[in-house]
Amino acid sequence: MSRITMFVYGVVCYSVAMAVLLYAFGFIGGFLTPTMLDSPAREPFWAAPAVDLVLLLVFAVQHSGMARPAFKQWWTRVVPEVAERSTYLLASSIAFGALMVLWQPIGGVVWHVASGDGRAAIIALYVCGWLLLLYSTFLIDHFDLFGLKQVWRFFSGRSYRPPRFHSPSLYKVVRHPLYFGWLTLIWAAPTMTFAHLVFAVTTTVYILSAIQFEERDLVDAFGETYVTYRAHTPMLVPRFSAPPPPNRAEEVDPDLI
Repeated sequence: MSRITMFVYGVVCYSVAMAVLLYAFGFIGGFLTPTMLDSPAREPFWAAPAVDLVLLLVFAVQHSGMARPAFKQWWTRVVPEVAERSTYLLASSIAFGALMVLWQPIGGVVWHVASGDGRAAIIALYVCGWLLLLYSTFLIDHFDLFGLKQVWRFFSGRSYRPPRFHSPSLYKVVRHPLYFGWLTLIWAAPTMTFAHLVFAVTTTVYILSAIQFEERDLVDAFGETYVTYRAHTPMLVPRFSAPPPPNRAEEVDPDLI
């Protein structure tokens, strides 16, 4: 494909991903989107959880499966290597977008903070979770993570150079600040319905499982470098007193961070 085509494709995939994340902000938090996690139930109680769990499973398999090195090695025989990350991003956006559009509210309330300082504090925590997630992507090269760097360098006639393994800022106190942000925003709910609880529990289990696969790949790629980093840095709960691990300049696949 031509350089212009690849660049336009990357920009379109990035734009779709940003639109889906913006919709997710409203969907999870209950802010003005056509479908919301905590909407009143529309289907029988037995049917809604089954639909929701299937949607979550489809997203989990796609999101984690396409990030594995073995899949990417096969996949780049089908799609140009320069477009691999953008294609992964597009597939993830479609899967997550479908989840939000087809989501079936279950009804019922686990807890509800109606007003006052408590509700304001929970909403503020929810917003902080999103800000932490976004900030974490820039720490590890936002534009590489979302595929724009690859198509831009191809468009400008330069070879792609993946980011190097390092532990900037938050990565010195927790190995997965991006996932920590996700966990914060899915649990920071002033109204926790049964549907929200299903989403939060299932997403938490997925994140904990995905971390195991990602860290196994990182150990395979970097050996003792990552083993040492993992030994010095907690997985999800920040420990600000932790000593910084050795910081070697190694190339790292952004899918694995």
